[in-house]
Amino acid sequence: MRILVIEDEDTVRRYIAKGLEEHGHTVDQAKSGRDGLFLATTESFDAIVLDRMLPEMDGMTILKTLRASDITTPVLIVSALGEVDDRVEGLKTGSDDYLIKPFQFSELMARVEVIAKRHASPHLATESTLSVDDLKMDLVKRKVTKSNQQIEFQPREFSLLEFLMRHKGQLITRTMLLEKVWNYHFDPETNVIDVHISRIRNKIDNKDGASFIETVRGSGYRFREG
Repeated sequence: MRILVIEDEDTVRRYIAKGLEEHGHTVDQAKSGRDGLFLATTESFDAIVLDRMLPEMDGMTILKTLRASDITTPVLIVSALGEVDDRVEGLKTGSDDYLIKPFQFSELMARVEVIAKRHASPHLATESTLSVDDLKMDLVKRKVTKSNQQIEFQPREFSLLEFLMRHKGQLITRTMLLEKVWNYHFDPETNVIDVHISRIRNKIDNKDGASFIETVRGSGYRFREG
């Protein structure tokens, strides 16, 4: 996803941006209300993380302007203003969710994913197959084929391959895989990811060709786009 973060506090903005980028998203940043509004009205984003108290133009004004302009990009307000009336005002003005500072990044990430998914196109919401070259994954039948030949996968291998294929071309960190495929149950130093990646490569790669899964040294993996 491409996400816009409008936040004037440098530490907070960079913290949010770094976390989103580690999850494979593209992040644009704005540290003032006017810059944020300009980006939000001239570029296309999957979600916006918006602070309320900003220099030059406050978050509520930005939100009102977006909705008045029929820009429906999902917005998550992140603010230290956490009274009931503050949250109600934000939601009534047109935000899709409201998160109070201070917060845990995992909660922010979950909320961004939910509001973005809620606004996803019907095509994306009903996607049933993934494919790269002659490798195809049927998400309904839970089957993988290569050159029309079915390949057997264990459930965890299937989930790992699905996540990689859904994010083809993007850098996928080990932390992302542990969170999304293993649900935080393993120590980051475990070699469980390496073992599963090796098994998947043995099943889908041609011996005389480039691997579908590139190892990005010191960072993670990237599934080729085709």
